[in-house]
Amino acid sequence: MHALIVVAHPDPRSLTHGVAAHLAEGITLADGGHSFEIADLTVEGFDPRFSAADIALHLRNEAVPADVAAEQARLDRADALVLVYPVYWWSMPGLLKGWIDRVFTNGWAYDDRSDAGLVKLLGRLPVHLVGLGGADAGTYTRRGYFGAMKTQIDHGIFDYCGAPVVTSELLLETGEDHATAHLEAARAIGRRLFDTSERHEATDAA
Repeated sequence: MHALIVVAHPDPRSLTHGVAAHLAEGITLADGGHSFEIADLTVEGFDPRFSAADIALHLRNEAVPADVAAEQARLDRADALVLVYPVYWWSMPGLLKGWIDRVFTNGWAYDDRSDAGLVKLLGRLPVHLVGLGGADAGTYTRRGYFGAMKTQIDHGIFDYCGAPVVTSELLLETGEDHATAHLEAARAIGRRLFDTSERHEATDAA
């Protein structure tokens, strides 16, 4: 099995990148000989701007732009998608959101036609969300941020495309050594990434 790990953070020394690396290590430690690819959107220079060409693609008036086609091909090769990102303003960074805006297109991630209604096309792609927050769990609970982020991301994006969200993890500040705890949690997530029992439980819960 092969995982595509997409990370969005401009600093390669950040905890976000450390979490992505430890998650990837966990994949290699799991039974089964699984593999992974890390897509660093900053280093790769992906353009997140939704342009006139993207609108034309949405309306099915133009062909898929080359950079979008390349990302869709990577996803087509993957058996799981992992997003690792810092929480910015109670959501994902603009770079990652722009990647989703442009790559999860009408006709590839979903099929929306006036004569047939919505068809979800990504039921084959399990999704694992790992966000890193700069506040503690109490803040998220008091303000309702847990539910708001699930509504925006888990349901608003991935359920719309039919992609089952198997992991929806927010790694939050818990004390002075929270970084070590986050890295250990990431390795554990990687080790169980292709655990079929967890995948079935997530599908049943959805």
